[in-house]
Amino acid sequence: MQYIVRPACEDDAHTIAGLTRAAWAGKVSVTSSGHRETAVLVAEHLRQGGGFILFDDDSPIGSVRWLPHDTDADCWEILRMGVLPDYRGQNLSQHLLEAVIHHSLESGVGELRLAVRSDQPKLLDFYAAFEFEFAAELEYSHGNPLEPAPLVMRRQLR
Repeated sequence: MQYIVRPACEDDAHTIAGLTRAAWAGKVSVTSSGHRETAVLVAEHLRQGGGFILFDDDSPIGSVRWLPHDTDADCWEILRMGVLPDYRGQNLSQHLLEAVIHHSLESGVGELRLAVRSDQPKLLDFYAAFEFEFAAELEYSHGNPLEPAPLVMRRQLR
């Protein structure tokens, strides 16, 4: 197996929407909007921000996106990171997260933020290993009003 991460383009929107739904099935609460992901929304996210796709040889197996924060263009919010169930337990999401971190550093972004669902607290340690810190004072701008507010983490880049 050879894992490759490549930048996503608008033509990848359908693939990413399917990856998100498949990666979140049985893993994330059914009330999550990720279960209703559409190619239209993904394409909009890719136009406004960007994304990466993780491949096992030629097969897409995971994806991640980011958007500029609503009120601070110097901050990106990471969203919808997921890897297909057959590939879990191999720390492959690390490749996606590292791609976003490296791209944000190259782009001169000052801060990254992400949200951790309240039902997935073990992810706090995963993200902390990448220098993200819990930021209780922050609210996630893409939160689902039908769910408990997620925990927000941030990483200062400069």
